[in-house]
Amino acid sequence: MNATLVRTGYSPNITDRRDCSCALFDVASDGEASAELVSQAENIPVHLGAMPYSVTAAIEAFPPSSLSPGDAVLLNDPFHGGAHLPDMTLVTPVFVEGDLVAVAANRAHHADVGGALAGSVAADSTDIYQEGLRVPPVKLYDGGDPVEDVFDLLLTNVRTPEERRGDFRAQRAANRTAVDRVRELAERHGLDTLRAATTEIKAYAERRMRAELDELPDITVRFEDHLDDDGLNHEDLRIAVAVTVDGDDVVVDFEGTSDGVAGPINAPLAVTASATYYAVRCVTDPDVPPNAGTYRPVEIRAPAGSIVNARPPSAVVGGNLEVSQRVVDALLGAFGTEAPERSVAAGQGTMNSVTFGGTDSEGDPFAFYETVGGGSGGRAGADGLDGVHVHMSNTRNTPAELLETAYPLRVRRYEYRADSGGAGEFRGGLGIRRDIEALTDGVAFSLLADRRRHRPYGIAGGGPGSAGSDRLVRVDGDETGIAGKSTHDLDAGDVVSVRTPGGGGFGDPADRETEAVRRDLRLGTLSAAVARDTYGYDTDPDDQ
Repeated sequence: MNATLVRTGYSPNITDRRDCSCALFDVASDGEASAELVSQAENIPVHLGAMPYSVTAAIEAFPPSSLSPGDAVLLNDPFHGGAHLPDMTLVTPVFVEGDLVAVAANRAHHADVGGALAGSVAADSTDIYQEGLRVPPVKLYDGGDPVEDVFDLLLTNVRTPEERRGDFRAQRAANRTAVDRVRELAERHGLDTLRAATTEIKAYAERRMRAELDELPDITVRFEDHLDDDGLNHEDLRIAVAVTVDGDDVVVDFEGTSDGVAGPINAPLAVTASATYYAVRCVTDPDVPPNAGTYRPVEIRAPAGSIVNARPPSAVVGGNLEVSQRVVDALLGAFGTEAPERSVAAGQGTMNSVTFGGTDSEGDPFAFYETVGGGSGGRAGADGLDGVHVHMSNTRNTPAELLETAYPLRVRRYEYRADSGGAGEFRGGLGIRRDIEALTDGVAFSLLADRRRHRPYGIAGGGPGSAGSDRLVRVDGDETGIAGKSTHDLDAGDVVSVRTPGGGGFGDPADRETEAVRRDLRLGTLSAAVARDTYGYDTDPDDQ
């Protein structure tokens, strides 16, 4: 499914950044309108844990009796199964010999879905209506034929309609791949065997997860972490979590988390659940196959109306991007206080979302969106990774060559940030500096990022990673710092410099091996001053 989606997509968001995810669900044979996750591709964690909510919403709107072969249901409504508006989910029923046996689903981040700002990721939105076109479950294909009225409605409300049409068609192709493969399995093994197998796959995953949880001590651990602000009111936003392990069950309680905010830093419950499931898998056994059975032992309690369980009409675009990351940090921090060898220091803790939009020299509208990598946290036995997308994002970067070919933009600088990883026996990964120049006037730019004030924490004695920092350099040379959540109007020659956080360190820096320090000096990832002052290394002239 995912290979089909990536190879047939139109936008760099899908073909190169691979900001898309695919999953397969089985359907109960008793005629009940329910579907459970059976398998997923190794894609975007924030998509995959939330996808069951989308499938449930689609089936509730279109019960099995109203579906037929060739149908496909589209939705993105964050309050009815979605995450944030750019993530469009397509749900396709799979029929075998007239019986509905499975549901294929995929989610793709569309570069523009309307709203106040090109790219549909505005750092200053205050309600869902400003963020783009909100789509409840609707049929995009009916019996294999496109529903042209729905297509017309969607494409009239976006800035890049042909790219959007192409990506919708790629999503349909991915699900049709699933339809073909499931039918082949049924033909090869028989429908009864197929149903028994998917049931057992989920039961097996549940047994594996419960066995992992049973190895942990029965305990309640509390931890807090903070987001910088919501972009409007510059106050800390608390993510409070209490993790209770009781035998082979775990309860994750977010009581004490900040109430919903005016800015776009609110997360629907589906996003919070996705981050929770991901973190629990990380500290147990990531090789447990992810499906509905894996998550049966996990209970989530999220106060309604808080930033981890948003209510309409809250703005939510940054909840998917930033709250999800901080939920993971809080959970890994909780587990890390008791079992640091199972956990990891905080990674960059942000997706550093940037959008550029406007009109190119030919008079055609464009909308570019990407997330920028940073450092991952150090962990027992290994340094953090440099310049990667951590935890809930898991996308690739946009290659400079492609960005410059497709958009009126130029990458002026792209490099690691030396010394940005937290000190430790195993240091945190390095952040990135990425400078992008506008090549045309009237470009709307939005930055939605975090960890500009609150640095990524270290664990087991490790130091924090560096905070992010962002600059705007005007064509006349005037340079100013810009807020991590802000929007700006650019003219040709203006340059935005996004400088992302490094990961936290793991373990006492005094225990770092000399050869590791020398290697960092040779690679330029560590300065002589930090090697001397933090790691106690007497710099050799050859290392200069």
